[in-house]
Parts: sequence; structure tokens; C-alpha cells
Amino acid sequence: MVSYASEVKKELTNIEVHPEHAKAELSAFLRMNGILNLHDHQLSLDITTENPAIARRIFSLIKTAYGIEPLLIVSRKMKLKKNNQYLVRLNQQVNEILADLEIVDPEKGFVIGVPKKVMREEQRAMSYLRGAFLASGSVNNPETSRYHLEIYSTYEAHNDDVSYLMNHYFNLNSKKTKRRSGYITYLKEAEKIGDFLHIVGAFNAMLAFEDLRIMRDMRNSVNRLVNCDTANLKKTANAAARQVEDIQLIEEKIGLDEIPEKLATLARFRLQNTELSLKEVANQVPDGPISKSGVNHRFQKIREIADKLREE
Repeated sequence: MVSYASEVKKELTNIEVHPEHAKAELSAFLRMNGILNLHDHQLSLDITTENPAIARRIFSLIKTAYGIEPLLIVSRKMKLKKNNQYLVRLNQQVNEILADLEIVDPEKGFVIGVPKKVMREEQRAMSYLRGAFLASGSVNNPETSRYHLEIYSTYEAHNDDVSYLMNHYFNLNSKKTKRRSGYITYLKEAEKIGDFLHIVGAFNAMLAFEDLRIMRDMRNSVNRLVNCDTANLKKTANAAARQVEDIQLIEEKIGLDEIPEKLATLARFRLQNTELSLKEVANQVPDGPISKSGVNHRFQKIREIADKLREE
């Protein structure tokens, strides 16, 4: 069964982007999942994934941004599920592309944070967040018990920048935390998760998320109402049982004719209508209708008489 997160990523891999925005998305992929290698004195940049759609996406982004077709190598894993593994290898203009994407600074070396171009422009920020989510993001199915979307980063500075993009440009109220092997920026509010999906371009997934969320919230509301009604019924039944117990004790010990007429009338009516709520008793009692508080007051008087008889 395909997970909801996989459906989101599949939709994102089909979005067409402008070359400059392709660079922003590609920058996230390479910064977060890229591995530099040296083969026969030639530098290459590798990205490995088990998702064929993401492999095609990386291939397409490189071609769109730089007019270069990278190598696409498919191999089969020999362990566990033996899934296909897709390797996208860039072995042309590697240094130039890394510098252009602000992943490597000629003077300072490897740059950990989000590129300055991305930090300064909302449209690039959208594309970068899309790439970051595709590279190392996940989102819970909205039918599950909790809402959660996260993006994982190896470095704290990069994680801080991703959170900044979410909050500065899109007001997503993201939070940050440390994981054993890195850091995550995450969203817990259903409305903000829907906003994020819209921002990165997963419109169909966003609509599906909203539909599922609304259905889940409706079910929860119905359950709360049912639980509330059940609790009220139990409360009514327990109260009626206590009242009947008091009345039967009085009838057995001294007889109902020995208590005030209004109390006796109410007592006889209750014995004949044990299923009625306090409000229903107040409306239907033979010498009524009277207020709910008035009926409650009479039952308190009956309780006092019964308690005295119990003490004797």
C-alpha cells in the first residue's frame, strides 16, 4: 500500500519549474543528499535513492538548470527487500555547479546553510522547501491519531534556515528539535501542514489532506457528542436509582403518607417513571410543572428523610 507521504512526493516530482527555481530545488537535494566522490582523478557528485520518481526529478532538475544530462544508474540491492536503487551521478562541471548553487564557497569551503539567494526570495524559498521535503521530509497520513510533518537536516545551521524560511515567508509556526543523528524542523498544526503542501505545490495532496482532516474531525466531534450523551444518560440513571432507593426505604420504614404531600406526590411519580430525567420529571409531575431546581430541592428533602431513617 502506497503511503500518503509517497503520494505527496510523487505529485511534487511532476511539477514543472523555471530554471532558476530548479536551481533552488536542486540545491536542497545536493546539499542534503549529495555525496562527492573521486573516480580516476575525476570529481563526481552522487545522489542515491530507492524512489524512481525522485531519481527522475533530480535528473530533470540538473538538465533544466544546466543543460547537462547526468548518468542514471539502476542497481538491485542484495539485502532485505532487494529494492532497486537509483544513482544519479553528475560528473561534469561539478565544481562550477556547486559554486553556483552556493553549496561550496571557493574561499570558505563547504556551506552548511541555505543559499543566500534562497533566503532572500520567496519563490526560491518555495522551491527549496519542495526540494528539502523531497530529499528528507515526511508527513503523517491525516487519518492517523496525530498530525505531523517534518524535514530532517544533518546540520543545525541548515535546520535553522529551513525553519526560518517556513516562518519568515509563510508563517507556518514551525518548531525545531534535535534528533540523535541530526535535527528536524516540524509542523504539528493541521492547518499549517495543509498550507505547507500548498506552498510547495502539492495541491491534490493538500485537498486530500483537508478532506481526510475534515472527516476525521467530524468523526471526533460525533464521538465526543456520543460520549457526552452516554455520560449524561449514565448520570441520569444513577441519580434516578439513588432517588428510587431513598423512596423505597421511606415507604418500607414509615410509608409515603407520613411525609409532606408534595414530597409524597413526587416520590410516587418517580417510582412509576424511573427512566425520566430530572427535567422531564419537573415538567410531568402531577402537581407541576415546576422548575428543575424545585424538583431537585424536593429530592434533597427526600434524601434527608431517608438518611435519618438509615441512622435509626
